[in-house]
Amino acid sequence: MSRPSFRIWASGCPHVSADKKRGRESLGDAIRQSERDFDWDIGINVGDFSASFGLPTDEEGAEIIRQFGALEKHRREDIYTICGNHDRNAPDEPEAMWFRRWIDPMGEHPEISGVQAARFRFPPAGTFERYFFEVGNIRFLMMSDVNEATQSIGRGELGGNPGGVVKRETFDWWVDQVESNHQDKIIITAHHYLLKDTTVATGDWEGMKREADGKWATDYHGYYKDGTPHAASYLYWVGGNPGGGEFETWLSGNPGKVDFWLGGHTHTNPDDRHGNKEHVETRYGGVTFVNVSALTRHFVQPHAMPHSRLFTFKDGSDNVVIDCYMHTDEFREQGFYAEKQRHVNLTKPFQM
Repeated sequence: MSRPSFRIWASGCPHVSADKKRGRESLGDAIRQSERDFDWDIGINVGDFSASFGLPTDEEGAEIIRQFGALEKHRREDIYTICGNHDRNAPDEPEAMWFRRWIDPMGEHPEISGVQAARFRFPPAGTFERYFFEVGNIRFLMMSDVNEATQSIGRGELGGNPGGVVKRETFDWWVDQVESNHQDKIIITAHHYLLKDTTVATGDWEGMKREADGKWATDYHGYYKDGTPHAASYLYWVGGNPGGGEFETWLSGNPGKVDFWLGGHTHTNPDDRHGNKEHVETRYGGVTFVNVSALTRHFVQPHAMPHSRLFTFKDGSDNVVIDCYMHTDEFREQGFYAEKQRHVNLTKPFQM
């Protein structure tokens, strides 16, 4: 008799309006394909629903909700979400005003988002900025990207930069969550950004390219000279401190306490190894970092090849299978990219 499984569909960066302008439903198509081609129990989307270089709009929000309506086998509340850099508001607006109204990870605004707090199978606890939920002995720590308070120029003017941001309170919450739960729980962290030097193109300046005149320019990410462009590919700010490496230092000093870090932000094909790093890498005390994005094809078009990841946990097993699913056939045949399957050992067996 085979053991029961629990499957997580991990995705990100649909940048819905960019693809919609080209006649493609980046989020809706991915939902339909996932429900047709494989089984999943919950989804995690690591953000960047908006494609605005300025501020996210209500028109985008309405289209995102419409595309979430493609769900037939699952509830909207089966997909857990966090805020990406393109989902941020302006610095002078209420924090995550657009994201909380339209994407609504906590079910605060059901009259707009349609998300009903009472319908979560695995209820989230916390706020949009930092929350957890549990499935069996897995604790998911979900952290949204926010505006950096020390930067007077923000979301609109810098197109989503500077780098990845969490508040000091969020970092402290994360440390407490890991310390309090790692002995009994499998810990999975999710943020829109990966950490520095973990997966493809997450090193200093790896989001940019050199022009013939030697100057830096846009490549994976937009070049904004006032937006810490060297750090555009990774989580850079913690509580107003730029480049302190708080998460990296803590993880290195506490090996074996966190199993996974899921992120996105950098759109590219699954074979890309820019910076001599792949989409799935082990760093900082044995953490497996996974870039799960992107669903978009037309935002950062030279790089983006739509794909997502499927994590399969088996009851009683300490091994997880990670599959890569291609959502279009431009790079590889649409469907599972078998050569990219990975097996990862957990710190403890999964228990449903």
